[in-house]
Amino acid sequence: MNWLFDLFRKKETIPADPMKYLIAGLGNIGAKYDNTRHNIGFDVVDALAEKYGGEWATEKLGDMATIKQRGRTFVLLKPSTYMNRSGKAVHYWMQKEKIDKNRLLVVIDDLNLDFGKIRLRGKGSDGGHNGLKDIDQVTGGNNYARLRIGIGNDYHQGQQVDYVLGEWSSEQQDELPKLIKRAAEACVAFGAIGLQHAMNKYNG
Repeated sequence: MNWLFDLFRKKETIPADPMKYLIAGLGNIGAKYDNTRHNIGFDVVDALAEKYGGEWATEKLGDMATIKQRGRTFVLLKPSTYMNRSGKAVHYWMQKEKIDKNRLLVVIDDLNLDFGKIRLRGKGSDGGHNGLKDIDQVTGGNNYARLRIGIGNDYHQGQQVDYVLGEWSSEQQDELPKLIKRAAEACVAFGAIGLQHAMNKYNG
């Protein structure tokens, strides 16, 4: 009767889909954060949904959309937990959608990169970014891909928070569509051609 005991003891599990990816664009919810530098992660996944016909729906811990491209399924997430608690939403949807950590890509703003630059990496430190810091803590490490988007650091001492949460300058606003387009392309490449090839293509 051991086989019968094992049958009831084991929970049925659905294997992860190797062609499914989670693209988490980080930001803060609320109209007052729209068009701010800290919300460029939201802007990138919005661009992906718009280009490939994804429809946003408000779900648990965030807004969700799904797109298909190059034979892959991309689950897009805009956490509603605010930046500093992004890990809760990211972890929940990784579990819900059965997406392994090596198919997670987090899109964030980066003060340490000049405006207009993007950097795709397979892992790394949080670099002082509270969204990444929380994801590291909740998911148990920094071994996941992140796409850093440069927002520059043109602020005076003590004004970092105001700069990050501030709106784009008129000069940056003119260049922003091109930057968001390139970042969105890098997200698709992450799934379509793999991390290393995407890094080679977009980190130049």
